[in-house]
Amino acid sequence: MVISLNAREAFFNLISAKMRSFLAVLGILVGTASVVAMVSCGQMATQAALKQFKVLGTGLMSFSINPNNQAAGKVLRRFTAEQAMVIKDKVPEVKYEAPYTSEYLNVRYQGHTLDGIVIGSTASLHNVIKVDVAEGRFISTLDGYNFYCVVGHDLANKMRQYQPHLLGTQVQLGKNIFTIVGVAKPWPQNGFFYQNINNSIIVPIRSSRLLSKYSQISNIVFYLKDNSDIAKVKAAIQAELTKLLPQMNFFTRSAKQIVESMIKQKQVFTLLLALIGSISLIVGGIGVMNIMLVSVVERKKEIGIRKALGARRIDIQTLFLIESVFLSLFGGFLGVVTGVFTSYVITLFTHWDFEVFFMPVLVGFSVSVAVGIFFGVYPAIKASRLNPIDCLRTE
Repeated sequence: MVISLNAREAFFNLISAKMRSFLAVLGILVGTASVVAMVSCGQMATQAALKQFKVLGTGLMSFSINPNNQAAGKVLRRFTAEQAMVIKDKVPEVKYEAPYTSEYLNVRYQGHTLDGIVIGSTASLHNVIKVDVAEGRFISTLDGYNFYCVVGHDLANKMRQYQPHLLGTQVQLGKNIFTIVGVAKPWPQNGFFYQNINNSIIVPIRSSRLLSKYSQISNIVFYLKDNSDIAKVKAAIQAELTKLLPQMNFFTRSAKQIVESMIKQKQVFTLLLALIGSISLIVGGIGVMNIMLVSVVERKKEIGIRKALGARRIDIQTLFLIESVFLSLFGGFLGVVTGVFTSYVITLFTHWDFEVFFMPVLVGFSVSVAVGIFFGVYPAIKASRLNPIDCLRTE
């Protein structure tokens, strides 16, 4: 009963001093909003980076092939698709394998020059990096040295300016003429596969050898079976590649290891952002304490009357502490709403998927209340220790 009466009186005291209460709430609001917005944006940024692996899966592993120092000045033999495909037979954990080449060649269509990349690969590229076809078909193992190609989504849209129906038409790649047999669906670009499929033309890997004398396999992407031992598979593949290419160095990337590393970075990043945002929250708490100290000075006579009528120290402390908690609760609530809204506005510019995370909201609100209580204790204690006679003498 006493708590409810104190709460009601504290509420009306805050209402009577609107400007003072607004300034106290503003500090908590800014602090809470900064914590919620910064932590939420950090988590959304990580989610956006991890989104590519939700589509492709975590079973990806890539090997980049480069000459080592011992190969300098020597004529190196080409690494063929036939040699690359042997690895899948030697390493049972490999489900799909896609060696590929990439060349920057002149792409001409209907007499117009277009910007594009020519990727030579096997039919398994479709399974490894999830390249789906909107029209026609994907390249096939049976294509061999035939001049067939699949056009990426963005490049196909540019071609449709000159010819709306692409299937069966021809495109010039360098000095060679290829027939379009398929158009790919929009492909979500990711940092794991080096080329952008949307702006590429995919040809059979054997045909890519005829496009340029410099065309060679410099990358292989593997898709591993579920629950594969990443370290074991990496060592097995590298051993096979070393047998085939003793004068080469191999740089390995694993989707699972990248995801694990990103999750660890996310935790550190989130903690850092929370600490930075907490500085603003502490400043807001100091503002609450200053406002409550001013309130104590202004209400000395009221405190003296209360004590003269029998109010105990605990009653005075409770009254002032409830006021600081009210300020923190209101400021924390507005701060959470502002922080979530700020996160939403940021996603409009960054094109991240907006999501309300429970943890930043809970932490931001809880810490704001805790800060209000912590910084409200000292003014409450100071008010309770005032001498009633000195307070009644105050003009």
